[in-house]
Amino acid sequence: MKHETIETNAGWLIGLTMVVISIGGLVEILPLYFINNTVEEVKVDGKETVRPYTALELRGRDIYQREGCYLCHSQMIRPFRDEALRYGHYSLAAESKYDHPFQWGSKRTGPDLARVGKKYSNQWHTQHLTAPRSVVPESIMPNYPWLAKTDLKYKDIEERFKALRNVGVPYSLTKPEYDANVTRFGKEVADQLDINRAEENLLTQAKLGNYDGNPDRLTEMDALVSYLQVLGTMVDFSKFEEGHFAEFR
Repeated sequence: MKHETIETNAGWLIGLTMVVISIGGLVEILPLYFINNTVEEVKVDGKETVRPYTALELRGRDIYQREGCYLCHSQMIRPFRDEALRYGHYSLAAESKYDHPFQWGSKRTGPDLARVGKKYSNQWHTQHLTAPRSVVPESIMPNYPWLAKTDLKYKDIEERFKALRNVGVPYSLTKPEYDANVTRFGKEVADQLDINRAEENLLTQAKLGNYDGNPDRLTEMDALVSYLQVLGTMVDFSKFEEGHFAEFR
């Protein structure tokens, strides 16, 4: 059959298009019925190491989205050698399971940020966000000086936790939920995920972290830097054998 015949006959075109779509759908969907889990199990000493964000980190993530950082930075390292050499181990599905919405992205005007956590100091991040070209001369990133001048709004942090709890993020509101988090993540993390202590935990983390270099003021810069510093730090790949996560792919 000539290609021109298909293009000029609506019936043939629609029918063959549906065949191609069906084959593609089967190739994508059928394997999922034979895979027990597509989200990797990441446990060390019986505890899950991938956890929901703390109160301060969550507010930082909100600011990250508000400022449109995802428009230039992806958060997904693909399983290719060149990406691994530049950014590190490829991203795991487990690392994004508590993200609503996830920040994978496909645009890289700037570098991928999936493993930027702890790569630079808090001071570097603060300076970079305030005046990017002062630390990276070739950068085309805009300046964000207002972050260090704007007080962080956090009085609604409990409501933010509750909203995410409604979509499955394991923030605890009751004693049984808290106890379940102790079993899953350990007491230290469970304390951070307690909705009843969200505001207290936020203030404590900001004071101890002093992310923007100004301990006398809690700013949006504190929150955003705390979020950047946790990216890619929840999985210690040295704790797992090479190829461990391949079984989930």
